Amino acid sequence: MKKIAVFAGALACASLAHAASLEARDCWVRAMPPNLPSSGYFTLANNGDKPETLTAAETPAFGMTMMHKSETKSGTATMSPVESVDVPAHGTLSFAPKGYHLMLEEPGKPLKIGTTIPLTLSFADKSTLKVSCEVKSAATVGH
Repeated sequence: MKKIAVFAGALACASLAHAASLEARDCWVRAMPPNLPSSGYFTLANNGDKPETLTAAETPAFGMTMMHKSETKSGTATMSPVESVDVPAHGTLSFAPKGYHLMLEEPGKPLKIGTTIPLTLSFADKSTLKVSCEVKSAATVGH
């Protein structure tokens, strides 16, 4: 039994070490009229020595959260879902308008500008990172 406790403790330390190497900042969610999907944006910084893979995001403020990427090819804008996104070692990854972003669907209640909503980011190694996202008008942040 003691070996299991030591192993569990080592796993907890590994998860804490992972969380310490990742930082999410500048998280915001676009305010939209009630019952319309929204989008979420943030920057992930990886201060660790190995790449990390973001595999999912979720928030209780929406019934469904998906990772998407917008691209423009030959003058045509497209948006497609992505299963995962790598965050380079000692690098950053931005979820920003016209690039990677979160599609937030089925809002639980209308979003109010100036409030915050919780967001949990999940990674391939099963660790998570919690962040607060401010609800903002798109007009105040730019496109």
